Amino acid sequence: MLTGKQKRYLRAQAHHMNPIFQVGKTGVNENMIAQIDDALEKRELLKVSVLQNCMEDKNEVAEELVTGTGAELVQVIGNTIVLYKESEENKQIELP
Repeated sequence: MLTGKQKRYLRAQAHHMNPIFQVGKTGVNENMIAQIDDALEKRELLKVSVLQNCMEDKNEVAEELVTGTGAELVQVIGNTIVLYKESEENKQIELP
C-alpha cells in the first residue's frame, strides 16, 4: 500500500508521461491486462487513457486493472488512470 507521500511523488513523476494504453468500447480484457502487466514490469509507472466511447465507468476500469495486474492505483484524473507496480528485476523508481 502506498502512502500519501509516495503517491504525491509518483503523480509528479507521471505528470510528463503520455498514456501508452487506451481502453475503448470493448472495455478491459485478458490480453490488455497481460500487456499492461508486462509494461509495468519494464516501466513501473504508466498511464492508461479511458476513451469516451468506453461503456464502463473509469473507476471500474481502474479497479479491474488493479485487480488484474496487482498494481497500485496512484490516481484517476479526468479519463486518465495512473498505475504503479514495483519491478522485480528492473527497479528504477526509488520511493521516498
